[in-house]
Amino acid sequence: MTDDAYLFLVDGPATAPGVPVAAVGDLACLETPAVRAWLDAHGVTAASGALRLLPPEETAAIPEGAEKLPVPLGDEELSRLRHALVPGALARVEEELLAYRGCAGDRDALLARAVAAGVAPHRIVELTGEDPATVASVASAAAGRRPGAAGRRD
Repeated sequence: MTDDAYLFLVDGPATAPGVPVAAVGDLACLETPAVRAWLDAHGVTAASGALRLLPPEETAAIPEGAEKLPVPLGDEELSRLRHALVPGALARVEEELLAYRGCAGDRDALLARAVAAGVAPHRIVELTGEDPATVASVASAAAGRRPGAAGRRD
């Protein structure tokens, strides 16, 4: 992780990570010769929707190959940047929760399919993070539904 925030350019600003620089407000770094030269070299202004900004802890989200420039931000500027990110971060977490709900609703069916396919219960626990008792219960129920399972002695 770096201590600098990053300015970077994107092709499609509508779905890009980070926030448009204009959404953060005035930033002292935009007036530095290095940043001015970088903006000029890329033919963009601070108001461009293609120019995005991410705080130090989020720089891994910068698209690979994107033109980027580390910039120091003051505490107040960094706070404004993080605040501007909240709606996007909230939306990502909500999407993850919806995906979890969709998967969790079919949990028993998925576990039963895994047992039927021959995946060992301990491996199912490792892969899913499910409680071993839950996996054992689903495995027992699935074993009871297999043809020839009734009256079988192991």
